[in-house]
Amino acid sequence: MPGFGVRLREAMSRRGPLCLGIDPHPELLTAWGLPVSPDGLAAFCDTCVRAYAGFAVVKPQVAFFEAYGAAGYAVLERTIAALREAGVLVLADAKRGDIDTTMAAYATAWVGDSPLAADAVTASPYLGFGSLRPLLVAAAARGRGVFVLAATSNPEAVSVQGADAGGCSVAQAIVDAAAAFNREAQRSARAGLGPVGVVIGATAAHGPGEVPDVSALAGPVLVPGVGAQGGRADELGGLGGAAPGQLLPAVSRAVLRAGPDVTALRTAGERIRDAVAYLAEV
Repeated sequence: MPGFGVRLREAMSRRGPLCLGIDPHPELLTAWGLPVSPDGLAAFCDTCVRAYAGFAVVKPQVAFFEAYGAAGYAVLERTIAALREAGVLVLADAKRGDIDTTMAAYATAWVGDSPLAADAVTASPYLGFGSLRPLLVAAAARGRGVFVLAATSNPEAVSVQGADAGGCSVAQAIVDAAAAFNREAQRSARAGLGPVGVVIGATAAHGPGEVPDVSALAGPVLVPGVGAQGGRADELGGLGGAAPGQLLPAVSRAVLRAGPDVTALRTAGERIRDAVAYLAEV
């Protein structure tokens, strides 16, 4: 299987640089006329799968499935399988992070042989970037990817992510560590982008901290927060020194509010995809 960076770039080139979220908030289930239950969750996801077929990447927010216990995980497994059957790359927004054998178990779950395994997963490096190595190695070996939190948009993060890490911010140190792993992976694969991306919030440029430099990352940058969180599609170009084809904006509620009609959801997604088309590689 080609590496994740290669598959992602191909998908973005053909289907547009946009990641659509599946965030089944209880409020959204209610707004869609669905019960706040595993059955409502399943109906919500089935609608999203139909609407999002044809887009590049879809990102289920794992927390909203966990809330229903085993029944929620069963829905998530079916949703991941259905999206991949439709040819969509699946990014599991799980934000996992731990050490040693526990991290290895997370790797098996999200990028290994588990029914939950997706094309990529989000991860938190705040137990130390090195703690993620079992996940990064497993993902690279299987042609899958990892998006590591670097500079999120929430104001509480600045005191940690903006702290000094020996001459640069913690967020920049995370980006630099991801870039180093990508260089290592590229030497092994001899082609393509590395498997490790980072997460930089769309509103980070307007916050009190500095946006980390991603120009040497050689991997993708997930940019959540477009739309409902205040990020503007027309302001993303060159974020953090990103090259064309490197940024992957993510949007959830701004599209999901158009549901439950499948056509309305697809149209809302296409509208934002068209607004960020300028970010694609030319």
